[in-house]
Amino acid sequence: MIDSPHPHSGHDTLHRRGLMFILSSPSGAGKTTIARKLLEAEPELGLSVSATTRPIRPGEQDGRDYHFIDQAQFDQMVEAGEFFEWAHVFGHCYGTPKGHIRAGLKTGRDFLFDIDWQGTQQLHQKAESDVVRVFILPPSLDELRRRLEGRGTDSSEVISARMARAQAEISHWDAYDYVVVNDDVETCFGKVRQILAAERMRRKRQTGLIDFVRELTRS
Repeated sequence: MIDSPHPHSGHDTLHRRGLMFILSSPSGAGKTTIARKLLEAEPELGLSVSATTRPIRPGEQDGRDYHFIDQAQFDQMVEAGEFFEWAHVFGHCYGTPKGHIRAGLKTGRDFLFDIDWQGTQQLHQKAESDVVRVFILPPSLDELRRRLEGRGTDSSEVISARMARAQAEISHWDAYDYVVVNDDVETCFGKVRQILAAERMRRKRQTGLIDFVRELTRS
């Protein structure tokens, strides 16, 4: 198992800039499960909570799962430029508020984003150097349909719509930095966690390295 590097580990003054870790996948490919496992295993990784106009579902909590707002408030936030990205999906709007994310990145805080390819594209355009994009693929379309039907929450019409959308989303696989096939949840999770660990160590994010190396090379 991979040890999770702390933003300030290795040296008291060795600071790291945080990152925006995006997980995308077609509905049913396992993104939510992988995201939940990451959050449980990585204490320095926080979930970016989106705002949405869709109704709250049983078991969900406002502010934890989503910020549930009405359409008028959502439109006001769009007009004020308060979203990193936003999209209209299955009759409802979803958006990522900028809020505390920018400040958190400066202190070495990492944020997990559970968004689609459209949101990913918008986020990458606005914060390219801070963004890491991971796309999760199902092992096959037959398996994807089986998983969607196994949920028992959607009608056949909704499942057909999700399958059509899934194929459209899969066509954008090459817009991501990493692509992982989820044929086994634990294996997929391990690969995604390895990506997170490696991206945390990128030289461009080790903002404390300049002073640290200067001290090492001082004659």
